[in-house]
Amino acid sequence: MQHGIFQHEEAAERDGQAAASAGDEQRERHKRSIYRVSMVNLFSNIGLSVVKMFAGIIGHSEAMISDGFNSLFDVVGTLIVMVGAHFSNRAADKDHPYGHERFECVASIILGNILLLVGLSIEKSGIQSILNPEKIVIPTMLPVVAAIVSITVKEILYHYNIRASRRLHSVSLKAQAWDHRSDVLSSAGGLIGIVGARLGVPVLDPVAALLIGLLIIRTAVNVFRETIDQMVDRACPDELVQQMYAEVESVEGVIHVDNLRSRQFGSKIYVDVDITMDGHLSLYEAHKVARQVHDLLEKGHPEMKHCMVHVNPDEETDHGPLDL
Repeated sequence: MQHGIFQHEEAAERDGQAAASAGDEQRERHKRSIYRVSMVNLFSNIGLSVVKMFAGIIGHSEAMISDGFNSLFDVVGTLIVMVGAHFSNRAADKDHPYGHERFECVASIILGNILLLVGLSIEKSGIQSILNPEKIVIPTMLPVVAAIVSITVKEILYHYNIRASRRLHSVSLKAQAWDHRSDVLSSAGGLIGIVGARLGVPVLDPVAALLIGLLIIRTAVNVFRETIDQMVDRACPDELVQQMYAEVESVEGVIHVDNLRSRQFGSKIYVDVDITMDGHLSLYEAHKVARQVHDLLEKGHPEMKHCMVHVNPDEETDHGPLDL
């Protein structure tokens, strides 16, 4: 009998070690994937910032210089995302038993602050130019070409990052994606302002710079709002919760789901589910069904880091209180 117990404990230990190894491998793949996307963002933004700053200075366009600063700070933002990915994918330890996923939220908040500061700086410069129209110089064609290149590259980067963020469940990559989309809009606004200035309305160039600044500030606010949702344990979307309800109820032995609570923890989610089962089942049988529920949810939702299943006995089948 003891031999059988020891075998069971050894098997459980091996399963635990295998699960830990699989978790480490998954975290490493997740980190490498974010690094790969971030490297594409990094070198693209470095190239665009150089092109736009050069075109803005040589081509006398305040809108294009502002857009160049925007891309320059995107480089800083990408580096922050990479650092956040490094720390958020570290394994749980004694001081952080629930893992480090919220480091990614910290990276997003820093990125949001940078975007906000850049946006406010551009607004200040644009207002000063509008108040001093005699100092405005008509832009050349060079900024026009740079704006078209920027719009094309940034739209491609948006789609690349948004797909990666959905696949990796990464809030920081999603923030990067929307930053690229805001860059598309800002470059488009800059293009309109530059062309308008060349057509005889010089003030349109600094006005376009103001528009770029406002779009950057709007992006910063969106990043703050989504990141805060991740940090305050906001529940998962209703569609996902309803899907999990249906999955749990499909398990044989589950009479009904009493409650299912979820919360977002950085890029991961936690779920607590209460289920009702036949009160006459043995502890072993009830545990077996609860394990099926647990495994079904965790395997079906890769973004789920932890699932807790609590079993309640059905009142109609329960033996009732003991007579003491």
